[in-house]
Amino acid sequence: MYPWGNNRRFNSYIGYFKKKYGGRIQKLSIDAGFTCPNRDGSIAISGCTFCNNNAFNPSYCSSDKSIKQQLEEGIEFHKKRYKNPKGYIAYFQAYSNTYAPIEKLESLYREALDYPGIVGLVIGTRPDCIDQEKLEYFKELSEKKYLTIEYGVESCYNRTLQRINRGHSYEKSVEAIKKTTELGIKTGAHIIFGLPGENINEMLKEAEILSRLPLNNIKFHQLQIIKDTAIAKDFAENPDDFVLFGLDEYIDFMVKFVEKLNPNIVIERISGEAPPYFNISPVKWGLRNDEMLTKFEIKLEEKNTWQGKYFRQDN
Repeated sequence: MYPWGNNRRFNSYIGYFKKKYGGRIQKLSIDAGFTCPNRDGSIAISGCTFCNNNAFNPSYCSSDKSIKQQLEEGIEFHKKRYKNPKGYIAYFQAYSNTYAPIEKLESLYREALDYPGIVGLVIGTRPDCIDQEKLEYFKELSEKKYLTIEYGVESCYNRTLQRINRGHSYEKSVEAIKKTTELGIKTGAHIIFGLPGENINEMLKEAEILSRLPLNNIKFHQLQIIKDTAIAKDFAENPDDFVLFGLDEYIDFMVKFVEKLNPNIVIERISGEAPPYFNISPVKWGLRNDEMLTKFEIKLEEKNTWQGKYFRQDN
């Protein structure tokens, strides 16, 4: 039995919801037609260099469809793999889902929450697309429904954020996360491993850096070189600046990473998967996320280790 209350060797997202709701809670992605200040000219027009949102949206997601229709199709889509979940979470995923006036946000979120079986929301956004008015609204909402604000942090290093044209600093992420949690709102973070210019030791160091933040959950993706992105051009011109992990290398890396990670942080996923049509990386694994988790947990058992084994509160 580990600090998170079960015998899995990491603080899993599935385990968190089983403890909270007594069973699986399935996340349903939504494309609500948002844009991003990094695309509409407020900061830039080209977006982050790694971003091609079509590569990460499930097939049922489209801003041409109503939120209700996307939820209906999402439930049918997931029925093929997951039977009888205890409920669903509407995941506002595509682009920056707080980048609109509060009146529009309230309308969109309410449409999702009114759908039968939806127990709460996960709202993906950028740390520079939040303000006090929105946080006060989220505070009220979080007192009634499950709610997580998921911030795209991507890297703890400002030189990396500048190179990938992120348009904000790591300090901005820290500020947004702290302001959110101070109001009692759950926060999540998204991190990418293998961004240009970062070596493995620097990536491992991020476990200590992120562990200092008041995060509820975290999501890890390995960098995949995606078709029709600026990072594909960067990789073609500067391949030596990138660490593209082989499968076994990545599993070993993630074991070392989670050993240093605060055990109170729930891990949503350890890797990502893009459709083969979009993924032009020279290194491909060909595994689904659940298969990756199986390999990861086998490795944790082999090494008799677990999340937070080497975590120190004073890091």
